[in-house]
Amino acid sequence: MDVSDWQTERKRTRQILVGDVAIGGGAPVTVQSMTITKTADVEGTLQQIYALAAAGCDIVRCTCNEAEAAEGLAQIVPRSPIPVIADIHHQYKMALAAMEAGVHGLRLNPGNIRKPEHIKVVASEARDRGIPIRIGVNAGSLDPELYEKYGGPTPEAMVESAVREMAYFQEVDFDLMKISVKASSVPLMVEAYRQLSEVTDVPLHLGVTEAGPPPAGLIKGTAGIATLLLEGIGDTIRYSLTADPVEEARAGRQLLEALGLRQRKNVDLIACPSCGRAEVDVIDIATRAMEAFGDRKLPLQVAVMGCVVNGPGEAREADIGIAAGNKRGHLFVKGRNIAVVPESEMVEALVEWAEFIHEHGTDAAIEKADTALAEREAAKDRSSLLDTQGADVNHSTEKIVEIRKKISG
Repeated sequence: MDVSDWQTERKRTRQILVGDVAIGGGAPVTVQSMTITKTADVEGTLQQIYALAAAGCDIVRCTCNEAEAAEGLAQIVPRSPIPVIADIHHQYKMALAAMEAGVHGLRLNPGNIRKPEHIKVVASEARDRGIPIRIGVNAGSLDPELYEKYGGPTPEAMVESAVREMAYFQEVDFDLMKISVKASSVPLMVEAYRQLSEVTDVPLHLGVTEAGPPPAGLIKGTAGIATLLLEGIGDTIRYSLTADPVEEARAGRQLLEALGLRQRKNVDLIACPSCGRAEVDVIDIATRAMEAFGDRKLPLQVAVMGCVVNGPGEAREADIGIAAGNKRGHLFVKGRNIAVVPESEMVEALVEWAEFIHEHGTDAAIEKADTALAEREAAKDRSSLLDTQGADVNHSTEKIVEIRKKISG
């Protein structure tokens, strides 16, 4: 008997796109997480994003709480392998700056940005750019007026907060939204989502906020998220753990697989989005790599990166990866360069080394390789590319100028 024979029918919600990832409308339930780096730390944040993608994260959220964070996003977004959402706190101008940076979505907390005129300015800009917004209601930061009206953070108060925010959006004809009504109390969170699901067909983002460290945090998150998913409620999820965010992504993926909502994979292939630095057609190589791996039972994280300048560092959590540079393919294992092959042999080499790693492990692969030669050649090609392309092929400087105008205007 197929799992779908006894699953509860999922509630049909409208569909939105976060980057190229579909949310709602029958699309697979997606996994989200959030970086814990300073967003202004571009390289550190990108390394964390790649680690999250390798662990099964579909969408990542980065804080945008200051001008430096917005400027960092301008450099992060074009190099991220998955869509990036900006988490906005109290300053609505940070939302405008984040959109200027090119983010794929925003998260606004109605309890933090309460002036209708500010909310509408952001929604209008998002409407014009086609950027979705998550209304992120949190039991711990409700509008004081709702606290007083309902005597505390009740499900009814949380749902009203979400409905109010939707009304502001609708006044400016903005409908690219999803909603969360999170709480640290599992029963409160479950009931709030149940009530919200009855009054809207907007996609719902599930989570138990401030769940704490594992194992208790995993238990709380699973109790709330799984309960709702089994009732057919929810389109995207996030575990909120006091831990490395990679643990959140892994837990989310494993939960969806356990519930039969996502298919298990053999090779988990991640690839960069082919920014201005890319030396090859990343989409073509990634597609050919997936075809070459086919149904091979290789439960490895494999990365295909457009350039040797950033690739090995960004995808250093991958078991095996390859990056292009100067008409050559640079293979790396756990961020360590291990071999150099002609560009035409990139896919074949990637599969060959993946099979070796599956049989013998990553340590054996590094031991087998002439890492000194590989790292020397990678450094040579990185230097050559920087000399010919320059340091700002993604035009981040121009975006940063516009971001500063948004913030100061």
